[in-house]
Amino acid sequence: MDASTTRTPAAVRIAESPPRLDYLDATRAFALVLGVFFHAGLSFVPIYIGWAVQDVSTSRMVGAFLLVSHSFRMETFFLLAGFFSHLVLQRRGIAAFVRSRLLRILVPFIVGWFILRPLITSGWIMGSASLSGDVDVMAGLVGGFQSLGSLPDGIFTGTHLWFLYYLMLITALVLAGRGFLNATGSWKAAFLRHADALVAWLADCPASPVLLAVPTAAALWFMSSWGMDTPDKSLIPHFPALAVYGGFFVLGWMLNRQSGLITRFARLTAARWLMAAAGIVAVILLSGMERNPGHSLHFAARVTHAFGYALTMWSLVFLTIGVFRKICVSPNAVVRFIADSSYWMYLVHLPVVVWLQVAVAELPFHWSLKLPMVSLMTIAISLLSYDLFVRSTFIGKVLNGRKRERVLPALFRGLVRHFRSGTNGI
Repeated sequence: MDASTTRTPAAVRIAESPPRLDYLDATRAFALVLGVFFHAGLSFVPIYIGWAVQDVSTSRMVGAFLLVSHSFRMETFFLLAGFFSHLVLQRRGIAAFVRSRLLRILVPFIVGWFILRPLITSGWIMGSASLSGDVDVMAGLVGGFQSLGSLPDGIFTGTHLWFLYYLMLITALVLAGRGFLNATGSWKAAFLRHADALVAWLADCPASPVLLAVPTAAALWFMSSWGMDTPDKSLIPHFPALAVYGGFFVLGWMLNRQSGLITRFARLTAARWLMAAAGIVAVILLSGMERNPGHSLHFAARVTHAFGYALTMWSLVFLTIGVFRKICVSPNAVVRFIADSSYWMYLVHLPVVVWLQVAVAELPFHWSLKLPMVSLMTIAISLLSYDLFVRSTFIGKVLNGRKRERVLPALFRGLVRHFRSGTNGI
């Protein structure tokens, strides 16, 4: 990727790119791994939210973390999904692009739903049983898979795989829009020229997070709660969420059209950090007003909260990309392995998170110990299962586009060689 920050003409497209964009791979992995910590924290909030279990140790600090992390992690993912989607389309053509999207998105969505939904349901069954101190893992698993017998009731519930469904919807809409533009003839060139110019202008505008926050705040106003709704209850599109995630996807798509433009969006400036800080403070201070609709300042608080949330969202998305661009200056084998595994990790993590939350819920330890333990154990289990069962198999080819050599055997061989060389030197 051209890391230059010099201005490029709006109509210039990426002709050739390196095979891996390491800092963007790392950013996308971070967004997905942050989802593990987000879900792990849901049992440690002091207000019961209908989660599988509520831990005996809770904290408002966890609630603040969940509020802030939820504001930008999936938005970052959708922006990068748009960026890489355009990259794949330009490299491989429309037919290969559509085939790859069906294989890497639709297949995991369908197969994952029928496997993961019962496992997640089993966590809820065990969580309910834990209230009476009678947790039966086998009964929970049996009950989870028996829940498939109630179909079609609840068939539209997408669990945490909703992000794949919305990724498919948005991709289809973008391709439909692309087809419409292609059919307009001369109108296409003029539209794209103006769109590219607008995106390039936003990339250099110091106030771009503020400007982008305005339409985002308007979409947030129509959410059922203050902040981003999780559209996991139905396959009927949640249009405000579709608009927000679709906007990030389209921006990522447009950023890939102009070489080096994403690096200008991701500048680490003092103003960006101040915007993020101001948005976070506003969101945390005003979030409690949601539960007090009779307050005289409720309307003003919601307007301010929506704008602060949107400002937090855009600022943190750009800052996250900028931070990883700064720290991932050269390829790193560990970062690349985590990036490769992050898709699998996010797909399979939720049942593991819920089971571990149920297991530790009644233990007399502080949340600051249990939350990292649940998160890190989930990540470790996910990484191990990825290396054992995914990376070098057809599943890895489906998820990542190709099979890759396993890491653990190579690591073991390296340790053996190191041990032998050390022994010979004695």
